[in-house]
Amino acid sequence: MIYTTAQKRTIFRALHEQGCFALPNPWDAGSARYLQGLGFKALATTSSGFAWSRGHPDGALSREIVLAHLRDIVAATDLPVNADFESGFGSDEQGVAESVRLAVETGVAGLSIEDSTGDSANPLYDIDTAVARIRAARSAIDAAGGDTLLVGRAENFFVGRPDLDDAIARLKAYAEAGADCLYAPGIRTREQIAAVVAAVAPKPVNLLVGSASELTLKDIAELGVRRVSVGGGLARSAWGGFMRAARTLAEQGRFDGFADAASGADLNALFRLPE
Repeated sequence: MIYTTAQKRTIFRALHEQGCFALPNPWDAGSARYLQGLGFKALATTSSGFAWSRGHPDGALSREIVLAHLRDIVAATDLPVNADFESGFGSDEQGVAESVRLAVETGVAGLSIEDSTGDSANPLYDIDTAVARIRAARSAIDAAGGDTLLVGRAENFFVGRPDLDDAIARLKAYAEAGADCLYAPGIRTREQIAAVVAAVAPKPVNLLVGSASELTLKDIAELGVRRVSVGGGLARSAWGGFMRAARTLAEQGRFDGFADAASGADLNALFRLPE
């Protein structure tokens, strides 16, 4: 079924109200269409996966390129799409608000704003500045109709500042500033996850599981998490297979790396347009 943007946003919000759903991260139109075919209920972009596909490190792409990517992913799937919108592509509140306005116009059902600065010496915005940036994003969304989900991200564990108390304080402040969903990428233990869920309740929490984990989706649901994304995990898995096959060919002159390759016929069938 083809949904309007408003319908996708309504569906996306409803997914956060109960239960727990997987939110996988495609990096191009083909991976988005494949994930839709597997029956996932929503998708999220990955800044890292997309950047690698363009030959750049995570965080190195311009706002214009990212906005074009959002439009491509939204057009590729009938599912709601959550945008990994990094730190909002704005040096100040006004810049964040303008960037968020443009992101909403791409048709995404949700978007996240990080509190990372990109400065290794001072990797996190102070909490007052970070809150002001979330408020700016909230205001831009509200001005556009208010139906796009806003995710507030505390990047402590991703930028070398693994202070759970500070991350929780930030998430609670972002919730009060208007974030609809809260996210602390990098937390891993049951205790950390449960603490974050309890701190921001009743608002939903996103958990990142981007590598092998002893936790299953069922385990995570029992901890009270509402959605689970994988970040660049799928993209890294694809790169891992490609790199192993390419190294085997370059270093040994062997073609063994193609043993687990997808069938060309299957891929053509997957992407063939209906007649």
